[in-house]
Amino acid sequence: MKKHSKLAMKIVLGFLILAVLLCAACTGIGYVQYRSYIQKQYNERAYEIAEVFLDYCSEETLIEYLRLSQAYAAGEASTEDVEAVVQSERYQELLAQLNLLRENISANDIFVGWLDMEVLYAYDEDDSADWTPLNYVFDSYMDPELCYSFGDRSAFNAKYLEEAAAIVETGERSDNYFISDGIYGYNTTALLPVLDGDEVVGLIGVEIPMATLQSATMDYMVHSVLGVALVTAVGIFIYMNYLYRSMVAPINLIAQEASRFVQEENKISERLDKVHTKDEIQTLSETLLKMEIDINQYIENLTKVTAEKERIGAELNVATQIQADMLPSIFPAFPERSEFEIFASMNPAKEVGGDFYDFFLVDDDHLAMVIADVSGKGIPAALFMVIAKTLIKNEAQMGHSPKEVMESVNNQLCENNEAEMFVTVWLGILQLSTGTLRAVNAGHEYPMIKRAGGSFELLDDSHGFVMGVMEDMPHEEYELQLHAGDSIFVYTDGVPDATAADGDQFSRERTLEVLNRDPDAEPEELLTRVKQDIDSFVGEAEQFDDITMLGMTFGGKTEKGEVDG
Repeated sequence: MKKHSKLAMKIVLGFLILAVLLCAACTGIGYVQYRSYIQKQYNERAYEIAEVFLDYCSEETLIEYLRLSQAYAAGEASTEDVEAVVQSERYQELLAQLNLLRENISANDIFVGWLDMEVLYAYDEDDSADWTPLNYVFDSYMDPELCYSFGDRSAFNAKYLEEAAAIVETGERSDNYFISDGIYGYNTTALLPVLDGDEVVGLIGVEIPMATLQSATMDYMVHSVLGVALVTAVGIFIYMNYLYRSMVAPINLIAQEASRFVQEENKISERLDKVHTKDEIQTLSETLLKMEIDINQYIENLTKVTAEKERIGAELNVATQIQADMLPSIFPAFPERSEFEIFASMNPAKEVGGDFYDFFLVDDDHLAMVIADVSGKGIPAALFMVIAKTLIKNEAQMGHSPKEVMESVNNQLCENNEAEMFVTVWLGILQLSTGTLRAVNAGHEYPMIKRAGGSFELLDDSHGFVMGVMEDMPHEEYELQLHAGDSIFVYTDGVPDATAADGDQFSRERTLEVLNRDPDAEPEELLTRVKQDIDSFVGEAEQFDDITMLGMTFGGKTEKGEVDG
């Protein structure tokens, strides 16, 4: 019974949420339509009042006053001229009539004035304190102390700047409603143009409060919510009886059978095939019965798969060892040679990786150094790595220059490369007798170099295109002159791209910082320190890329096998 109640409550909750959304949608749509209609009525009323005043005072009189106000603003009429008009019996009569009209219709304000278009278009939101484009001829605000006098100027609602300008320029009423909701309440304003022929010389403004609109819309919303809620409550009560019989009971049976399957050690249910609701619940029952059968079959197969997985794991361990054995791993690598010290390491992200390094003597006077990164991870990358490493070493040992090696190997890698894999490579060949290093960078990370007595810096070398993508790609070779005490550090993108749990990357800058803590340290110590800092930086985050590094320190030029300096 408890399980029935939980399911029923979820269904009831779903209906309640649906009712709330339906109520909100219906009320919202009705509210917008109703509000728009009332706004239109208020706006039309405001325009009618403006036209009544225009008919009462005559356009000629208003035009005369507006022309005088414009002349006064331009300095072409004196204060005495304005005072004479304001004190005139006709002006005072119109102002009194304007106040009476405003009181009778319960308006906030009725005013007559004109817009200074130059000032209007000069509006600056950051400097609007002195923005006063509206010039008054009449003002009948409900608070006499706040009324403007003939010739006074005031600000204008910048929200409707474009609409007001369009009225002045076209002489036609705006299709938009001038609605304001601020310290003076919720109001609508009509702006009726005053025409002198085809020219708009002024505006009659009527501002009417819309307190009735707020009250009416609130009543509408309350009645809508109550109506929808009542209808929904009745619908839920009726429909729940049906749902209990057609949904809750069958689902409860399915839940009981699922629990029994677990408790009785995977014994196939005998009641699931008795659910006949002819809908998704019956499909669920049939699916669960099939799942029980499949689980028993899966457990049987899992035993076989586990044994196979253990066999594959053992083979991967062998592959890992084979890959490690392919890379130079005995250090010091050339104990009989005093011209250089070299050390390298590779830590794959998976059992086998796509990074590799290599170093070997091409002859007694040339040391080749290689570091590369194959696209992808795992066994495919490892196989491609074996091919690339073998080809590069074979070509280099034939005495070819780095440029010739890279261009030849690139063409060989492009042949039958249906997997569309590629490899980035840095290859350098150092002539020990002169210290001349000739190198090629095929889309690989920038090397880092340290001059004797200095610190490690990023070497912005010439970058070529990656290898294995396009045949006959030219690669640019560059040359460096190394001296005694100079060091070079090359690496794959697993070093700067090592990522902590918060998404921060180790970066080249951190790599340089670690190297320069003791830039004169032996290559093995430098690489060990970088790897330790990466591990500390990454923390518990999973390593997602191979981390491969190679460091070499040059001892100096040789002369008949002797170290210079």
